[in-house]
Amino acid sequence: MGKWAFIPVIGIEWCLFLFFILKFGKLDAIRRWLSKPSGSVGWTVLALVVGTIPMAIFFKHVDLLASWQIWVPWIVLALINPWIEEFYWRGLLLDYTGEWKSWLAILFTSFLFAANHAVFGVNSELFRGVEVFISTFIMGIIWALVFKKTFSLRWVIVAHFMVDFFNLSVPSFLDLYKPGW
Repeated sequence: MGKWAFIPVIGIEWCLFLFFILKFGKLDAIRRWLSKPSGSVGWTVLALVVGTIPMAIFFKHVDLLASWQIWVPWIVLALINPWIEEFYWRGLLLDYTGEWKSWLAILFTSFLFAANHAVFGVNSELFRGVEVFISTFIMGIIWALVFKKTFSLRWVIVAHFMVDFFNLSVPSFLDLYKPGW
């Protein structure tokens, strides 16, 4: 399978996350996570700004989407992944660490989020390294803060979609471009 091994691996991860979300999160929690955001609109803006960070990658490498074998899995991943990951990393895990001090819960779940992305990068040169860990850790912190401040994952999911979309997730997993190219 080579570089395409990310597909069954992410499929297994999604199934596991969905199992935990449905078993421990329940539908009431999912409804709560998708409720209308409260608090300052600035938190929503912050989440969306993070979503725009990889936009330069998209415009520089959009030509990599010329083949349907690349853009179909790219769109599927960008549409599904943010929902499952945000329900798991921010919704379920932050709910389960609700008794913890907020800063500790945010750091813990963000660390796990970053470590998970670093592990999935094992098969990809682009997703290896401390840069990936640091960037996903920072995203995790910001999105966890947004969730804690707004009590909603609506805009966090949109921001995560934007990152997966603009980062050209499938071409990235396949190492079709390198940083600086």
